[in-house]
This record gives sequence, C-alpha cells and structure tokens, in this order.
Amino acid sequence: MAEDPSAPPLARAGDGAATNEDWFARAQAVIPGGVDSPVRSFASVGGTPFTVVRGEGPYVWDVEGTRFLDFVQSYGAILLGHAHPVVRDAISAASAHGTTFGMPTPGEVLLAGDICSRVPGCERVRLVSSGTEAAMSALRLARGITGRDRVVKFDGCYHGHGDALLTGSGSGVAQLGLPGSAGVTKASVADTLVVPYNVVPDLDDSVACVIVEPVAANMNLVPPAEGFLRGLRSACDAVGALLIFDEVITGFRLGAGGATAMTGVTPDLWCFGKVIGGGLPVGAFGGRAELTASLAPTGPVYQAGTLSGNPLATAAGHAVMEHVTAADLTDLTERAGHFAAHLEAAITEGGLGARATAVGPLVGLLVSPPGERPLVPTDLGAARAAASSPVYARLFHALVARGVAFPPGPYEVLFPGLAHDDGHLDDAVAAAGDAASEVATHWS
Repeated sequence: MAEDPSAPPLARAGDGAATNEDWFARAQAVIPGGVDSPVRSFASVGGTPFTVVRGEGPYVWDVEGTRFLDFVQSYGAILLGHAHPVVRDAISAASAHGTTFGMPTPGEVLLAGDICSRVPGCERVRLVSSGTEAAMSALRLARGITGRDRVVKFDGCYHGHGDALLTGSGSGVAQLGLPGSAGVTKASVADTLVVPYNVVPDLDDSVACVIVEPVAANMNLVPPAEGFLRGLRSACDAVGALLIFDEVITGFRLGAGGATAMTGVTPDLWCFGKVIGGGLPVGAFGGRAELTASLAPTGPVYQAGTLSGNPLATAAGHAVMEHVTAADLTDLTERAGHFAAHLEAAITEGGLGARATAVGPLVGLLVSPPGERPLVPTDLGAARAAASSPVYARLFHALVARGVAFPPGPYEVLFPGLAHDDGHLDDAVAAAGDAASEVATHWS
C-alpha cells in the first residue's frame, strides 16, 4: 500500500528503525515476545505486527506511514474514535494540574457518578486501573461478603489475568491454544469451577459467586441464550451466591445502561473498564451500597491502588460518558447490525463461508473455506470449532494489504465505533469482499 503523506515524522525517522520489521526486532530484544499483551502478537495469523504511531478517528498509521481503517479500536477501549478532541482536551486540561496525587480528587467522584447514574442497581463503585483488577477485586469482595470460597466461571469467558479466573479463558488464552497459564498454582484454581456458557449450572451453598460476561465477547461473539441470564439470577438467589456481570467490554457500549438495561437482569456486582477510561488505563467494580460497604475502610475486605482514580483517566472517561448519548449508541447498534449483514454477504459472495453476528454494536466474524459455513457458536467448543480453520489468517492479511485492520485472531470481536460512518463501513465491506475473493481463488 502507498505511503500516506499525512503520516507523522516518527514513521520515517524512528531512531534507526524505519519498518515494522525493524521495530518488531527491536521490541523482541527488550520485551518478551515483542509485545506487552499476547493478543497484539500475530501468533495465530502469522507475520509481523505493524507498529502504530498515531490514530485519528477510525484510522491508525504504522511506522511505515501506512493508514489502516481500524476495527480493533484498542479492543473496545475507544468508542469516539482515536484522538477525539473532547478526550484530548479533557486530558490536556487535567494534566496541567498534575498527573497523580494519591489523594481524593473531583474527577473520581464525577466518573463514579457517571457509572452509578446510568446502570440500574449499581449504587457504589470503586475505581481501579484495569479490568483485571476490577474482576479480581469483585471476587474478593464476593468471598468476603458470603464467607465462601468457591467461584463459578464459564468456559471461554475472559475476566483478566488474575490467577483464579485465568483457567478456561477466551481471548488471547484461547487464541494461543492454552488451557490456562503456567505459573498458576493448583491452589489458585482449586475453588474455581469452569462450566459451559449458556448452561445454568447447579449451585450449592459453597459457591460465593458466579461471574459471567453477559454477552460473551472473548470467544468471538456468543450472545446469551434465552433465559440464561435470568436462570443464573435465580440459581444464585436460591443458594445465596452473588451474581457478577463482567461488563468490561459491554458496559456503556451495548447501551447507556449496559447489559442490565438491555436484558433486564440485575446482578449483585459489576466489573467495568475500557469505555470508562476514554482510552486511558482504568477499571471499576461496584454494586449495591450494602455490599460495597464491606470494602475497607468501612468493611473488612481490603483493596487498594496507588493510581486508582487517576485524574487523567477519570477526566478522559468522564468526557466520553458526558459526550456519548443513548441515541448515539442506538444509532451505532443499528449501523453495526447493517455492517454485520453486509460483511457476511460480501465475504460469502467472494467465495468463502462466513457468519457475521451483531449484539448491540459488537460484531463477531467467523469464516470458513469455500463451500462451508460456520455454525452459530453457543459456547467455547462451538466457537473453537468455527475458529480452527486457517481461513481467518489468510483473510486477515488480505485485508491488511487493503488497508483494513481486523483483530489478529479469530476469537476477538470487531469494534465499529462512533467514528466509523457509513462510508467507512462500506469501504470495509468492499475490501472484505475483494479479500475473500482473493483467498477463495487461491484456496487449496
């Protein structure tokens, strides 16, 4: 692809490294595997990751000056598009007064208020620095409240890289073909029960909590089956266990009130992240006031973080939450649905099998060889079967050659955002059809 003349100077004068290969070699010399998160590697698609130097709206540019229409959008952390003026201005204004204090700030109060005012039943939240922190802290809180040890999670749901929740995970763990992780002790997962998604498990009074992605978005896109979430609510109530919704991905993207508003099912505790940081590191966990009162300093469950409620992150998050309206998310959901339908049709017409689904503005894409069509996944087993073909890797690289960046692995979802207008989505659909035709023609 031709160099973009608007690319920043770093793309051409990268301190001795001018190409993606140069930068990746340099990264491998100082960073394990050359990446700071395994999902960024091209391990499941092959080739060299492109090193990004800037983004604007729906686009990113790499060190070689190539522009990509980006559907990764920092795996859902970006909703307004890259470098949105509202977010840039908020961060700039906040940074002028300092970057961290380790003391209470107005920004954390405003962001916590944004969350509580939008999510039905969520009365208090504690801010942290990542989705992983939010999930591991919510588990500790649930165990502290109930006095029980056992946790139930669902196969293929990813709740960050905390030891107790890393077993049976989706996202990069599934992408790399791992059942969990070395270094996680047997004791760490001894009280974690992993069960199939979309099946309500039998619980007993040893269970402290059930944690679930209300829409599973780390094993491609698996929507909750009819009655699944309500069944979890009833099962938890029957034995006195707490229900936790991990809304790190779905929160404030599915709609203004997240999965609770969409499904009508209210958990006891929530985990949030991504959108609420406006692109900066942040997470949150919370729930009803009487439950969160168990957190120190008012209760016996300890949790802390030096950078929790960081003023830059809370400023960025508050700016996004204030700027995005319910109507914006409704419109985005409609456009994502059209995009999914047109994407599936274009890839199919190009000669490959395809299944594109949308839940809210989340879009899942599964592809298969010519003459086949992926089944609709209902759990990790079905998603793994659909993702096992090498077709996605070939399609991914054919799209990259056409200036379109999809996630570098078949277990991740696409994140069309508010910066993707109809023209951008049409361009991606056209590129996908052309890429599919190339892959199908050379398929053997």
